[in-house]
Amino acid sequence: MTDMTEGYHYHVMRRAIALIDEAEGATLSLQDLASAMEMSPAHFQRLFTRWAGVSPKRFQQYLTLGHAKALLQERFTTLDTANAVGLSGSGRLHDLFLRWEAMSPGDYAKRGAGLTIYWGWFDSPFGLSLVTGTEKGICGIAFAAETGEAAAFEDLMSRWPQANFVEDPMFLRPWVLAAYQAQQVDHSKVPVYMIGSALQIKVWEALMRIPSGEVTTYSEIARVIGNPRAVRAVGTAVGRNPVSWLIPCHRAMRKSGGLGGYHWGVPVKRAMLAYESARAEA
Repeated sequence: MTDMTEGYHYHVMRRAIALIDEAEGATLSLQDLASAMEMSPAHFQRLFTRWAGVSPKRFQQYLTLGHAKALLQERFTTLDTANAVGLSGSGRLHDLFLRWEAMSPGDYAKRGAGLTIYWGWFDSPFGLSLVTGTEKGICGIAFAAETGEAAAFEDLMSRWPQANFVEDPMFLRPWVLAAYQAQQVDHSKVPVYMIGSALQIKVWEALMRIPSGEVTTYSEIARVIGNPRAVRAVGTAVGRNPVSWLIPCHRAMRKSGGLGGYHWGVPVKRAMLAYESARAEA
């Protein structure tokens, strides 16, 4: 596993977020949250701020029921222009996509036959994650906090049913460190190798245009890929994104302001959006 303390402490943050949710809009004091975590207020404050980038008090505003709608009103990305500012601009994560490749239709049809895929478990800012990769780059990221380790493992392995799987976290570790933005790592050196249909690849390309801290809608993605009526198909493609976090499917929302679903659990999606919003404004 990686040595990132952000991931190590995610289970504490997850419990704190659950308490904030249960408060139904009421602001919890630092003392209340720290007591529930069985920590001193000072220790909890330091731990939480290290993970979220802001204090527990400030973070609570990003987890309110109205946060999703506020994101659409204030941080909605029109993907026609996002291509110019997302992949080459200041969005931190999007500097990662200088190197990505989609599997050819012929290779896609082989379902991984003749391909060696390395895998390993790693800490992430959002709990335990399973990462898979080939010689060409990362091809899968799953988060197990809500689904459990067995389900996450089965999910990623089933996408390449004919491949040869080899457990080798050290092979993947440099890419994983960069993907989760560990310090002193060149973030432009994360190659991504994607498997998907033609429609799915178009949708995932659109997702990569959304800058960190901003969101878009399923209908906007459908429009920009030239198929405005295919909102349901877009939603399915978003859910099938094999490289969560790097291809930011968590930034796609319903036009109504609802979060929609998330393959690895809606609580993880909410945490990701709040995490990015907090750091974008810190």
